[in-house]
Amino acid sequence: MTHETTGIPPLARRIPGYFTLSNTHESTREHILLQEERRLERTRIARELHDTLLQGLLSASMQLQVAEGWVPADSPAKPLLSRVRNLMRKGIDEGRAALQGLRCDDAPATSLEQALADFQDELPPADRARLRIAKMGCPKPVDPGVLQQIFLITREALLNSLRHSQAKKIEVEIKYSPRKLRVTVRDNGTGIDPQLLHSGRKSHWGLTVMRERAANIGAHLRIWSKPKAGTQVELSLPLQIAQGPSRPTSL
Repeated sequence: MTHETTGIPPLARRIPGYFTLSNTHESTREHILLQEERRLERTRIARELHDTLLQGLLSASMQLQVAEGWVPADSPAKPLLSRVRNLMRKGIDEGRAALQGLRCDDAPATSLEQALADFQDELPPADRARLRIAKMGCPKPVDPGVLQQIFLITREALLNSLRHSQAKKIEVEIKYSPRKLRVTVRDNGTGIDPQLLHSGRKSHWGLTVMRERAANIGAHLRIWSKPKAGTQVELSLPLQIAQGPSRPTSL
């Protein structure tokens, strides 16, 4: 009788493990399905934007170029038409960059540092010279889906600095601590209008999307800015979240 009952306590201790393993498998499966759903939605939006908005801008730009050629060189309208065409070209280039980000299926490169280095290499020489990327601490593995969102938030902050801040120096600092990952983008530019920064205006999609992406991955986003004193965007999240759902272990 004693022999029959001695195995019960170890078995009782193992029973919760079965439920924990099942929950871990379910959590991982839901996480993968969610990432796939997001990928499909980004692809759909990118395709619709390409087929409608971007193609329309390209067609209008070509027509405008033809019209500009018909206008005499000494016409007062000539510089205006040229300026409008340049603005349209810039909008098309930015639209293509946005589409490229939407079509990104996987996490960029193999690490955040590598993704940002690739981004820097794609910049014009003048912009490349303004940007410095620094890493602190020992890199930790990051869940691919979380890594992608961190990269997109960081890239948006960098594009804002490069396009709008007139900054001479822009720095990205990636800091790994034992419990936290922190990414900071700072510049010495003109800063962001305080009313725009704190009003939560939905028309400023860059700031809005950054905040939404951070909230979706459980990260804290802090944006500090002052006119003529630069801007700092700081993203931080616990490594436990950054590393995603725990991988199931075998019994």
